Amino acid sequence: MPRAGLTPERLVAAAVELADEAGLEGVTLSALARRFGVKDASLYTHVRSLKDLRTRMALLAGGQMIDRIAGAVEGREAGRDTLAAFASAYRAYALEHPGRYAATQIRIEQDLLTGSPAMRRTADVISGMLRPYGLEEPDLTDAVRLLRSTFHGYCALESTGAFGAPRDVQASWDRAIHALHVLLENWPREKRTPDG
Repeated sequence: MPRAGLTPERLVAAAVELADEAGLEGVTLSALARRFGVKDASLYTHVRSLKDLRTRMALLAGGQMIDRIAGAVEGREAGRDTLAAFASAYRAYALEHPGRYAATQIRIEQDLLTGSPAMRRTADVISGMLRPYGLEEPDLTDAVRLLRSTFHGYCALESTGAFGAPRDVQASWDRAIHALHVLLENWPREKRTPDG
């Protein structure tokens, strides 16, 4: 591939493709340079470091993932239907794009998250999904953490073939989502103090 036209956007797009093929750890500046047929040093014109590249990958993949989720939940009936659509889109993205999904788990500096349209959209979609359950802080944060850890854990185990029981994996997923819906409807609210 010729050097002409090399941009940060093209590098990041190639990096997330490489991540899906070789895993996130397989994305190095050397591997990316080989993909473009250039020397490693020429990439530093477009990205500052491997950390910078991976942060950009995380933001790109996070945007792609929330676009898929937002499309899945749009027009759904609030509550269980929306939760199931959100969860299924999350799982599909994680399984179809393992390297990109791994990038979405990278810890990103708060100022970059705050300035990211994709991260704001993610917050809006999650808020809309959970609104029918009537959760307020700190219960809302606790619920989001529970959902994220459940979705992530299930996808991580499924992607490695760790579910060995004969029970259908999709059936277990459907039951897990139903159980989460019931829990959210009956969330044990944290008691508030008179001044807070």
